[in-house]
Amino acid sequence: MAEQTPFAAVEFASNPEPRCPLVLLLDVSGSMAGAPIRELNDGLQSLQMDLLGDSLASQRVEVSIITFGGTVQTVTPFVTAAQFFPPTLVTSGDTPMGQAIRSGIEAVTERKKLYRQNGVHFYRPWIFLITDGGPTDYWKTAADQVKAGEQAKAFSFFSVGVESADFDVLSQISTLRVPLKMKGLNYRELFVWLSQSMRSVSQSQLGQEEQVKLASPLGWANP
Repeated sequence: MAEQTPFAAVEFASNPEPRCPLVLLLDVSGSMAGAPIRELNDGLQSLQMDLLGDSLASQRVEVSIITFGGTVQTVTPFVTAAQFFPPTLVTSGDTPMGQAIRSGIEAVTERKKLYRQNGVHFYRPWIFLITDGGPTDYWKTAADQVKAGEQAKAFSFFSVGVESADFDVLSQISTLRVPLKMKGLNYRELFVWLSQSMRSVSQSQLGQEEQVKLASPLGWANP
């Protein structure tokens, strides 16, 4: 992190807007091969295009992508929406979801430290998990960390299950917000909703994020 600080200082000096961090935890395990991964990649393109349509959000919203499929990888470190170029994700391996969640929490923790070091104000981070399965590693520590982080208002955690996702486990990980079940492979609709939600949060008063009224997700999710 120390090596990144000089670069971050330049970035924050040129763009001192408050930051609205979003971590995407994306399942790219083998079961996502074919249509699911294609739709996921298309959805990321929709996220980029929608965020770029809002000049303020493009400076304030920061996106990071962490994938889990065989291994956990930070594919996209935090960048503003204006600098976000969606990667082309490929599938591989099993589903180390527990490790991915821990990595996401660590990422927002470190990012907030960097904001504070540079005097940059920020909104409560979002951690947004999307999976079509269940964890193949130990996940209960991650679930405890999610619960503790939510209670401390350190971040907001959301989870979305696709097709054969293990909703029993997801409901034990995401206890404050009921996991949502995607209708089919409506990734593009999901990411447009997510973009619009982040746009709304980024335009709100700092510290008043909980009062932002988000659009209903029922266009792409089942109740």
